[in-house]
Amino acid sequence: MYFPKNQLEYRCIQPDKSLKNIVESIWMVKNHSDETKDGVVVPDGKIDLFLFLDEHESFEIFISGICSVPISKPPFPQSTMFAISFYPIAAEYIFNQSFAELHNNKQTLSADYWGFSKDDLTDFEKFYHKAIGIISSLLSKEIDERKMKLFELIYASKGEITVKELEEKVFWSSRQMNRYFQKWFGVTLKSYLNIIRFSNSLKQLKNGDLYPELNYGDQSHFIREVKKFAGVKPTILNKNENDRFIQLSLMPEK
Repeated sequence: MYFPKNQLEYRCIQPDKSLKNIVESIWMVKNHSDETKDGVVVPDGKIDLFLFLDEHESFEIFISGICSVPISKPPFPQSTMFAISFYPIAAEYIFNQSFAELHNNKQTLSADYWGFSKDDLTDFEKFYHKAIGIISSLLSKEIDERKMKLFELIYASKGEITVKELEEKVFWSSRQMNRYFQKWFGVTLKSYLNIIRFSNSLKQLKNGDLYPELNYGDQSHFIREVKKFAGVKPTILNKNENDRFIQLSLMPEK
């Protein structure tokens, strides 16, 4: 449980081993504050399914695709959100649909999607187990070993691996990999690698390490990439005034 100054209550549970290639985490955020402050969500390379309840007890379920730009979030005081963060491979193996049209976008789903309801927001532990059960039942076929290895290499390298290296290690041509990424996620493989590299830089930026630690060409390249994905320079991201950048606000201290 995590309560920073802005009164965000945060909890996160990792999935069991059977879903480790599909689900990154299942998490919740409760905003106990009455303040109405805008927030920003920066790209992290995930597909997210959200259950959301606002201060007026209005409930909705929505899903967002992979983002490559910062997304502004309106203020939601006294609200509750439960979420499932999926690795992109879930598009094919869980949702069985392309998320290309949801690149930098979201889609509102039916209020009973996957059998969820407003009542599921009362107990996070129960929500977690229900979500795991539903996702497990939807995983009806074996994941292609080549695709699994592709994503494992991307995450293990923190996005530092090159497209050429992936070609050699996965035995999949760059043209085929790009076709796969654009068909299912609406981004190129190179763009996705850059998103993962940026996302892995967030902790160092939060800790005040403003120089590139991953394979950026130089400091100016690092600044350009941070501005591209966060909309601001590294120094502004580090300050995170008014807890504007949501992922940084929820990230534990050193």
